Amino acid sequence: MSRVLVAAASKHGSTQEIAEALGRTLATAGHQVDVRAPSDVVSVRGYDACVLGSGVYAGHWLPDARGLVDRTADELVAMPVWLFSSGPVGEPLKPHDDAVDVGHLQHLSAAREHHLFAGRIDRDRLSFPERALVRALRVECGDFRDWDEVEQWGRSIAVALERSAV
Repeated sequence: MSRVLVAAASKHGSTQEIAEALGRTLATAGHQVDVRAPSDVVSVRGYDACVLGSGVYAGHWLPDARGLVDRTADELVAMPVWLFSSGPVGEPLKPHDDAVDVGHLQHLSAAREHHLFAGRIDRDRLSFPERALVRALRVECGDFRDWDEVEQWGRSIAVALERSAV
């Protein structure tokens, strides 16, 4: 059993819900899991693995998530790390996966993988400027997250952790 940190920066809660689902999947597989906001994490010492994520805005992770990678990079490289982003919306999903700038974060953390999940836009949770931007860009509102995909990716992490423990 591994002790796993799942930390995700979320502006309106959608990415946090993905982190919580990943945490449940890893816990069901027998791992001890802490799901936390990146701003609440001072160090990743004491964890055997980390799953780090962020909502994506204009192609970039939120500052709290980037800050977590920056301040703990020396610790992250010593353990298995997975990164995930949440953001594309609509039918078909836009923007595409190459629109997320995580190369530097992958390098700093020595992440094994980066996974991009579809996101959610809930007009009721947006600020006035965000609603105006969504309207101007003709962004489709709705929940485009695929919970089966989230669970499947969480199971793949659990399998990788089990293999590395052998």
